[in-house]
Amino acid sequence: MAFRVAQISDTHLSEQHPEFTANFDVLSEHLRADAPDLVVNTGDLSAHGELERDDLAFAREKHAALGLDWLAIPGNHDVGNDPQLNGPTPADAERLSRWLGILGADHFRRDVPGWRLIGLNTLLTGTDLPQNEDQFDFLEEALATAGGRAVALFLHKPLCEETVAEEEITYWAVQPRPRRRILDLLARHPARFIASGHVHQYRDRGTVEGLRQVWAPAAAFMVGDTWQLPVGEKPVGYLEHLLHEDGRHECRLVQPQGMRRHDLGLMPGIYPAMRPLVAA
Repeated sequence: MAFRVAQISDTHLSEQHPEFTANFDVLSEHLRADAPDLVVNTGDLSAHGELERDDLAFAREKHAALGLDWLAIPGNHDVGNDPQLNGPTPADAERLSRWLGILGADHFRRDVPGWRLIGLNTLLTGTDLPQNEDQFDFLEEALATAGGRAVALFLHKPLCEETVAEEEITYWAVQPRPRRRILDLLARHPARFIASGHVHQYRDRGTVEGLRQVWAPAAAFMVGDTWQLPVGEKPVGYLEHLLHEDGRHECRLVQPQGMRRHDLGLMPGIYPAMRPLVAA
């Protein structure tokens, strides 16, 4: 019997945004009926947790109400974004402390039959906080002691957009310097797959450059092609990972009936206004 992980992502929960909460409630009902062995949220649990604690607390309450075993790692809307982007809400010690105080650990290791699951706070990797070095030490030890277990790595931001050799500072992926550090560790102790969120698109290219990277769709909303280049599919839903004890991995997209495919570009006031990719 395979161990079943439901990877949800980008739930953007807030009492201010009932549309996103409604999608999460539909998803929650579906998950309770399906009863996966573990639920992993790969970040952006909250809509505005990088600004205030209330959204983080609300997100925690909604996840606890699932009644299922769950783990989570933060996204940029939970602890702030990469400082290299020079945005208004960089990941910093205060935002990290707020997450730790409300949601607990920002990274995890979980052993299940035949597998070691590792979750990282990818927003921490672009900072000079001491916790960043602690997390890299944690990753090195978790990989080195996996033994004969297959390794699955869960991130908020994808490791890269198209190729691991990318050098651009980008909103969408792990930044080049921490990416190289992660890749150096994976070269010694490979991961069977890397699962991420953040882009609000579902993408599974198979194994490319020796890595299988899978992007989970968002639960809260998608971003229409008018405002975001499509590089994958744009459903709302989640991913089910089947982890076989012998190291085999299967992944499928699940779209629970009743989840609404909101287009953020048509929902002004939630986040800064989006500009069309091509002017009309």
